[in-house]
Amino acid sequence: MFQGTQTKLAETYPAIASAASINPKTDIISISGTAEITTIVKPNNGLGASSILFIIPTGAFTTALGGNIALASTGVVGKLLIMVYSRANDKWYPSY
Repeated sequence: MFQGTQTKLAETYPAIASAASINPKTDIISISGTAEITTIVKPNNGLGASSILFIIPTGAFTTALGGNIALASTGVVGKLLIMVYSRANDKWYPSY
């Protein structure tokens, strides 16, 4: 939890299928499949603050440059992937 705040996270079920572009609607999502992801839709259409996305990989998808992802990565099944959206840089930054 974040000091001084009460954090309530929402989770999407079932998993979102990996695709060139995904549009998560909650803070915690599962992503299935092996397709490459190059774009994650910005939170609040880019009008809000920076954001954190917690991804539970159920498939070995990859992320790639070319959209709004700052660093290529590969989802590891069962290992939480945290993505942080920087509004200032208009990019998602993965934890691994």
